[in-house]
Amino acid sequence: MASPNGGEDFESSLLSFEKLDRASPDLWPEQLPGVSEFAASFKNPITNSPPKWMAELESEDIEMLKELGSLTTANLMEKVKGLQNLAYQLGLEESREMTRGKFLNILERPKKQKTVA
Repeated sequence: MASPNGGEDFESSLLSFEKLDRASPDLWPEQLPGVSEFAASFKNPITNSPPKWMAELESEDIEMLKELGSLTTANLMEKVKGLQNLAYQLGLEESREMTRGKFLNILERPKKQKTVA
């Protein structure tokens, strides 16, 4: 049977006083590229300048983002379906116009004339 002080000796033998340098990228590689940079951007949430992705947005774009953000899941899905239908209709219209252009021969490149010197 172990003595009561024997448990403390065993625990103290397991302690390590080695100091690990967490700054080394070789010892502690970033598991997901970009996560550290993303996390660092949230350390100081109070800033005067908008994020990089918002720099080129106009007021109409921001209003649309707010509108889309306030939609319920069902309303957002309905909006996406509407956009898909619109994209499909535009594709059909483009196909008709390309076919029309082909029949009218407006899409052919002019033939180069050979000059004899």
